Amino acid sequence: MASLRKFTKRFFILMNFVVGVLFLLACCNAFLHPDKWWLISLLAFFFPLFLIILVVFLIFWIFTRPRYMVISLICLLIGWKNIHAFFGFNPANHDFTHKDSTSIRIMTWNVRSWDEFTTKKIGASHHRLPMLELVGKQDADILCFQEFYEPADSARSNIRYIQKQLNFHYFFFSKDFHNRIRQYETGVIIFSKYPIISSYQTFFRSESIIKTESLIATDINVNGNMIRIFTTHLQSVLFKQKDFRNVEIVRKAEDSILQASRSLAKKLKDALSLRGYQADTVRRQLDICPYPLVICGDFNDVPNSYTYFHIRGNLQDAFNAKNFGIGRTYIFISPTLRIDYILPSRDFLIIQSMKLNSPFSDHHAVLTDLKLQGRKL
Repeated sequence: MASLRKFTKRFFILMNFVVGVLFLLACCNAFLHPDKWWLISLLAFFFPLFLIILVVFLIFWIFTRPRYMVISLICLLIGWKNIHAFFGFNPANHDFTHKDSTSIRIMTWNVRSWDEFTTKKIGASHHRLPMLELVGKQDADILCFQEFYEPADSARSNIRYIQKQLNFHYFFFSKDFHNRIRQYETGVIIFSKYPIISSYQTFFRSESIIKTESLIATDINVNGNMIRIFTTHLQSVLFKQKDFRNVEIVRKAEDSILQASRSLAKKLKDALSLRGYQADTVRRQLDICPYPLVICGDFNDVPNSYTYFHIRGNLQDAFNAKNFGIGRTYIFISPTLRIDYILPSRDFLIIQSMKLNSPFSDHHAVLTDLKLQGRKL
């Protein structure tokens, strides 16, 4: 019996140590470029699991062998920056039914082409108008959309609707992709109720897995103060139905788990590498910006990734600043995927922020109210 207890204790210590090492390696993604360290980059997706296990070990040792809790404690302290990026610790109240007249409200949303392609017949979706009406109810001043769809048919123009019905008179559209057969354009877009003075478009590397959207920016005059708004949609993993099936195979440990794992790892590796280079491009554009800035969009990467940390740099994370919890924005695969962000520079005071749940897209929208510090909006 004594030898069994000794073996069990050593086993738990070893497991605690192994999980701690994996947790710290996952934390290293903050500065390791995924093109060279893609295997470690994959650990970012398991960060929540490692974190939970470390906390469980910490509690377990407190009640059994307190001296061994130092293993988890040291790991958690070293990884605090990553923990705080992953989890918001600010249970602040928010009320988006009212807006401070001295603040600006920004909304970002991957609209999945306004749900136009979920049916076989283009234009048959019943979600387009409810989605547009939902946007109108948010009383935003600036809108940033990814996977924006604009048909050639002016009667169904989303741009015209947002301009006329929602009173966003200014916009800049990347028009990344065109389809001559069905006659539509897609890309990222920024709408503003304030005048857009200048606009910019930066194209990413052409050797992407398939389609990827641009980085765009607009200089907006907000009551005499110039601010720059960026939005982008970074490389997706582009999971198809077969890939989601592979996720289930891995999750349930079925017989074909090895083949499924290889297929998923290949797609994740390629996407991670490309997003790393895209993050480098975004960072260069942020660094040369002469104005207070906000970057929003679908980064397709979690808060413990190189993509997130490299783009964020010294910027603020609006969700973490004013919310409690994980803030999941992508509805498939895992309940821990926060991949849509609003990151303002420190010129702004974050008044409130929230995730807007909706049943229409595969992403949830994110909203925030910002106030330019030391200046009157």
